[in-house]
Amino acid sequence: MISTTTPSVEGHKISAYHGIVVGEAILGANVFRDIFAGITDILGGRSGAYEQELGKARRVAIEEMEEHARDKGANAVVGVDLDYEVINNMLMVSASGTAVTIQRG
Repeated sequence: MISTTTPSVEGHKISAYHGIVVGEAILGANVFRDIFAGITDILGGRSGAYEQELGKARRVAIEEMEEHARDKGANAVVGVDLDYEVINNMLMVSASGTAVTIQRG
């Protein structure tokens, strides 16, 4: 599955549009508590544990979005956008884009 932030995939023609697809992942409040309990992990203003959790949430959101695209018969997602929102002490990562079928070379 090709996922790109661009509106098309260079060198490939979009032959069908299947609609918007979204994937989400939520980091609960306990993640923040656990990360800050290990405050010694913070070096130079960055927390490796926190960055790992954010990376994991981002991957989950993208994988879920791609799964929804496959379910619609798509083989690519274009115009991908990643958003981060804080809701009631939880962090939500969402990935959205347009599921498409591209003709492969």
